[in-house]
Amino acid sequence: MFLFVIRHLGFLKSIPGLGIVFDAWLKVCTLLTNPAVPDHIDAIEAAVTKWSNIDTSIHKYGGLQFNYNKREIGHIHSNGLLDMLLSRKIKQELMKEGRIQHHHSFKNSGWASFYIKTEDDKEYAISLLKLCYDRYLEKQRTVVNAWY
Repeated sequence: MFLFVIRHLGFLKSIPGLGIVFDAWLKVCTLLTNPAVPDHIDAIEAAVTKWSNIDTSIHKYGGLQFNYNKREIGHIHSNGLLDMLLSRKIKQELMKEGRIQHHHSFKNSGWASFYIKTEDDKEYAISLLKLCYDRYLEKQRTVVNAWY
């Protein structure tokens, strides 16, 4: 259902607030079909927000967005779909393992997607977001070292 809406009704995302409404609908459907997913999302939020310089916001198309120093590292839609920004190299390596997939909109980029359904998925999602976080930390170190 999610992919159908994204592929065939994606043009509607330009309507202000509609993404938030769609995500709320996803949350209701998820509560009915896999009621553990919202708890997993809450646990991921609790773990990730303990990291330095991480905060959250509402993603522009709905869901929970994780930001490192005000830059997005990833977001979770209410159906448990985690979208995160990896390097292309890391994305390709992880895709070979078969657990992540191309992002539903940005296939030829570092953006990747992963569905959170189980307790193990929750832990894997945290490790994926940690990869993204560490990538931003490394970028920051590189910039700081370039100044000296």
